[in-house]
Amino acid sequence: MILIFAVDKNWNIGYGGKMLADIPSDLKRFRQLTEGHIVIMGRKTLEAIPGQGPLPNRINIVFTRDKNFNREGFYILNNMDELFPLLERINPKGEKEVFVTGGGTIVRQLLPHCNRAYITKILKSFDRADTSIPNLDLDESWKIVKESEIQRENGLEYKYVDYIRK
Repeated sequence: MILIFAVDKNWNIGYGGKMLADIPSDLKRFRQLTEGHIVIMGRKTLEAIPGQGPLPNRINIVFTRDKNFNREGFYILNNMDELFPLLERINPKGEKEVFVTGGGTIVRQLLPHCNRAYITKILKSFDRADTSIPNLDLDESWKIVKESEIQRENGLEYKYVDYIRK
């Protein structure tokens, strides 16, 4: 599995159910990396997507504790025990990559199964943030394998940092 996130200097990813910053180039990169593959998200992440529909050209899996939740275009799971049998069924040869896209609770549960991460590091700290993910820079089991030059967009500086599990 692969983590894919935009984080601030404190590894915060969101506030009030929304991403911390609007970076169109990063969203384009997200789309390019995930199209044709599988994306996993929690219900709150789904609700942050404009239109709350499935991401096009991807297999969409959403986790929710609400056993009555139903949304067309998604595989709906209520617990982690259901995930791996589903992945085996829909991706038996492992040809599609599996991206963990949010939120923080889902990341903490699936991090042990992740071996790569595409992180967009926004080079500032946001005052208002209520969701974070573990800082891979502080985890000795992860290492940086690629880092972009600093990019600038919408008044923000950021860079793309790719990690692999050692």
